[in-house]
Parts: sequence; C-alpha cells; structure tokens
Amino acid sequence: MREPSEQIGYKEPAPLIDREKPLESMMKRFDVAAQILGLEKGVYEFLKQPMWQHIVSIPIQMDDGQIEIFEGYRVVHNNIMGPSKGGIRYAPDVTLDEVKALAAWMTWKCAVVNIPFGGAKGGIRCDPSALTIIEIEKITRRYTASLMDVFGPDKDVPAPDMNTNEQTMAWIMDTYSMHSRRTENAVVTGKPLILGGSLGRVEATGRGVMVTTLAALERLNLKPANTTVAVQGFGNVGSVSAQLLSEQGCKIVGISDVSAAYYNKGGIDLRSAVAYVKRHKTLHGWKGGDEISQSDLLECDCDVLVPAAKEDQITPQVASRIHAKIITEGANGPTTAKADPILQGKGIVVIPDILANAGGVTVSYFEWVQDRVGYFWSLQRVNRRLERMMRTAFDAVYQTAEKHKVPLRIGAYILAIDKVAKTLKVRGIYA
Repeated sequence: MREPSEQIGYKEPAPLIDREKPLESMMKRFDVAAQILGLEKGVYEFLKQPMWQHIVSIPIQMDDGQIEIFEGYRVVHNNIMGPSKGGIRYAPDVTLDEVKALAAWMTWKCAVVNIPFGGAKGGIRCDPSALTIIEIEKITRRYTASLMDVFGPDKDVPAPDMNTNEQTMAWIMDTYSMHSRRTENAVVTGKPLILGGSLGRVEATGRGVMVTTLAALERLNLKPANTTVAVQGFGNVGSVSAQLLSEQGCKIVGISDVSAAYYNKGGIDLRSAVAYVKRHKTLHGWKGGDEISQSDLLECDCDVLVPAAKEDQITPQVASRIHAKIITEGANGPTTAKADPILQGKGIVVIPDILANAGGVTVSYFEWVQDRVGYFWSLQRVNRRLERMMRTAFDAVYQTAEKHKVPLRIGAYILAIDKVAKTLKVRGIYA
C-alpha cells in the first residue's frame, strides 16, 4: 500500500445536484455576451473553439515496479492576445471537456484584467492522494517532456492549479530547461522564490477576491466594519480571502473545507482555524464554531459569500436559499448557468470568477515579466500593482454591465470577448 504524498492531497467532493458540465456552463454565458455584441458568425466560431487540444499518454514505473499509464491534457484556447496561460490540475475526475472550459475561462480572465496572455489549461487524470511524491514527480516530468513543443515562455506558460503547487512547477521548469539545454525560468509561474517566483504570488488570488469585494461594497454603500462574510473552501484562496477581508474590518462568520463547515455569529477566530488546519490538514474537529452542513454554509446569514472550492456549488436549488447581498467567486465556475437568473432575480450582486479570482493570473503575469527581465519587485510593489489592476478591471466590468443593463458576469464576458474579437480583426486571419 503506497503512502499518500504529504504535499499534495485530494478529497473527492460530495455529489452535487443538477451538475452542469463546465463547458456547457461557460458557453451559455459566452452565447449571451456574443448576442449582445452582435458577434459575426465567423468570429463567433473562431472564439468558441480551442486552437489546440493535446492528449498525451503518460507511462511511468510505479514504486512497486509496475508500469501504469496516466492520461494528460493541455488545451490552448486562444493566443490572439499573447502566449497562452493557465494552470495544471491533478485529479481523478479531470476530463477534456472540463479542461476546455477552464482554458476558455482563462482567455476571458486575462482579457478582463488586460494582461497580454491568451487562455490555456492542463490536467492529468490521477489521484495524487494514492501516489507517492516520487510517482508524482515522474508523472509531472513525463507530462512536461511530452509537451515540449507546446510549452515555452513565448508560447504557453503553465501554473499551479488544483492539487499542484510550487514544487510541481519546479519540476516542470527543470524538465523543460534540461530538454532546452538552458535554464528557462519564465516557462512556468507559481515557482518557488529561489527559482524566480514572485513575492505575493501565493496570496494573489485571495487578494484579488478582497479587492473586488471591497469595490462591490463601495458600490452598495456598505462599510466593511458592518459586513459579515462566509467563505466556502479553506485552501489557499479561501483562507487568504478570509484573512485579508478580516484585516479590512469584515467579520468572518462562516468557513468550510471538504471535511466540515462551521458558523460563528460572533466571528471566526481565523488564526485558530489556520493553525488547526496546518496541524490536522482539515477543519474537521475544530472547536471555534457551531458545526453546520456544507449547504447551510452557502445559505447562512451573511452579507458576502465567497465560494472558493470547486465548480457547480451554487445550483438553482442552492441559489433560491442564499441570503448574501454579494457573491464573490473565488473558485472557477462555482455557479451554474441555471442559477444565474435566480440570483439576479433576488438582486444579489455576483462578482464573476473571471474577474474575482483573476488576481492569481495577474501576479503570474508579474512573475513572467520579472523572469523575462531578470529584475524582481518588492512585495509592496507587487501588491500595489495588483490592487490597481484589479480595481481598474472591476470598474471596467461594472461600467460595461451598466451600459448594457446586464449582470456583472455578462458585463465581464462582453468586455473580454469584445477585446479579443477586436484584436483578432486587427491581426486578421493568416491564409
């Protein structure tokens, strides 16, 4: 029996009701925005299809001597704006359709925050919790070697995603560099600092959640000191979002991870919760609040709800019972397309994923820039530039939504699709 890796773990999420395929969910929003823009048929067809889809076979020798074959994916949705950019996830339920949807979301996300990247995503179908660290390294290096012609600092730049981390990125960078016969720091982002990583990268997605939430509170004339927040997911994004919002004066009343959910009307002691998770790996058994169900966490009495776990958590059934005034999507695709009109009908402001969690890719862009020039910024400079770009993006999305009288999600899609479509027209089609 293999010991699970201590650095990368995976828990199978609870089954969801009315689960939508991520690709279908993304396309429903894309179609609405395309219709409002009056996108011509050829441009529409070009933008809805990924440019390249790669499926690779990954044979490795396991620690017990047996050979096992894993399947890996890399989808480049678009590179009109610049090199494609997107994370790599390891999970037993990864599918090509899911990776295609996530790659498209990356295209729109990069366009929303106005960084010169296109969208891509990768994945390997495996269960990291059943693998040793050596087996994970072998899978990572073989996957990288199989995609040497795809990856590159000027072509396609991976990053961490679900169940991957800075160590995974270090292996990718090293494998790519060994095959290239030169050190290529800029081929991946989310690396350890010693290999050319950026200060502020670990907290970047959570900081973007904080900045966009504060911007929305301003628009609704709500003060952070009078605002309660519940956060679903207590990994990197969720825990950092909770801590940063708390520092701004918000009261965190609910937190959860895959193992348990807790509510405390008087406010969660985040230091205690973070320390507990560091010791025990999960929230299960923590004593800092009343234990509630996962659905109760989403439906609890709060002003701001931050879903920072997985896709399709807010279904129509859940949406009808949500009490929050603002939903800030820390995760990718946490709200199904069918739930959107219900939330809109209740007057809930949804800060969409392609805006709210774009802090990660923004600081990934900063890391890529720093690697390219060989000059690294202070943490203050990284955070200052991130906050400025996220606030500018929020204002642009808000103004676009107001102009077209649509929710922020559709406003974000309109802004992004229009930008990419215009760039495509200026560049033309190579024949």
